[in-house]
Amino acid sequence: MARVYVSVGSNIEPAENIRSAIKVFRQHYPRFEVSNVYESEAVGFEGDNFYNFVIGFDTEEDVNTVARVLRDIEDSHARDRSGPRFSARTIDLDLLLYDDLIAQELNIPRDEITKNAFVLQPLAELAPATLHPCLGQSFAALWRAFDKSRQRLWRVAFVWR
Repeated sequence: MARVYVSVGSNIEPAENIRSAIKVFRQHYPRFEVSNVYESEAVGFEGDNFYNFVIGFDTEEDVNTVARVLRDIEDSHARDRSGPRFSARTIDLDLLLYDDLIAQELNIPRDEITKNAFVLQPLAELAPATLHPCLGQSFAALWRAFDKSRQRLWRVAFVWR
């Protein structure tokens, strides 16, 4: 059984797209935890604010199957991959961690963990004592050391229904 963490984000009708994506996600992975939902400004481009959070779950599926399921959920929500890397998203599901796997070809652990507050803070909430597979530091320690002045982030009261 593998422990998996996924970052979820949206800035196009974010509440609706997140609710819809979670409904589909639940069909594949019925038992999961979610962090608080945070709002942040777009990073890397001018655009509407994002809602972001992290999901944690256990699965017997291999890493490639999980990645494919996440991509399929994005595709089912009209995820447009034709634009620039940093652009608006209906739904963005990034596989952050798959146990302690280090797989450069899959970008696992995901680079954004240590670069973006909207990934690291919710991950530190769900997995504070878990060690980053490459850095050997806990996510709580990485969040404490993170320069929080670089990116504004605030918690939102998200209604899941």
